[in-house]
Amino acid sequence: MKTNLLDIRNCDCMDLMREYPDNHFELAIVDPPYGIERFKKCSERDLNAKSVKAHRIASRFQRMETVNNHKPNEDYFMELFRISRSQVIWGANNFHLPTSEYFLCWNKEQAMDNFATLEMAWVGGEIKKPAKLFTYSIARHNQTLKIHPTQKPVALYKWLLQNYAKEGDKILDTHMGSGSIAIACHYMGFNLTACELDEDYYNAACERIKRETAQTELALF
Repeated sequence: MKTNLLDIRNCDCMDLMREYPDNHFELAIVDPPYGIERFKKCSERDLNAKSVKAHRIASRFQRMETVNNHKPNEDYFMELFRISRSQVIWGANNFHLPTSEYFLCWNKEQAMDNFATLEMAWVGGEIKKPAKLFTYSIARHNQTLKIHPTQKPVALYKWLLQNYAKEGDKILDTHMGSGSIAIACHYMGFNLTACELDEDYYNAACERIKRETAQTELALF
């Protein structure tokens, strides 16, 4: 999928990154896979449910178990740091990354004790900003049609771009998933290069991006 602002591909992220010279992207915002345990729990729970919707969701989570079992290795991070000047990396507490005093959190206002109340991202490279907190309730996010198990709100990516990107920056996402970042980049005028390895998720994301960017404006908050 390619538009004036978006270059989105169905390919391996390592193949994509090798195409670009050093420091080509001003900012990488990535959400790599980091473990399968929570997807197992969700799929088992939903398979025990009786509704067709629950079984459909469980099927997606089961497929995600295989994909999410493959954590990025050292080569991935070396390439990511080579081609981008700054990085926002979700799930950073699951990876071995350089020490950084800069980070951010998404406060989900989670009301259920057995689910995470927040997610953390590592911030590095040329970005030198105090730790920041974005609040957006998971209850509100769950009203959105989900096409991917790790789907994040478009509003979160809009906030990230407002706080960590500058006008004219080229943005990179190596694990696009549901396409939320593409929708935010479209409406905020940022050039995005992104990829998604799974063909089904890629096609679903492209359909979502086309549908949601057909609006004249986007109400994110």
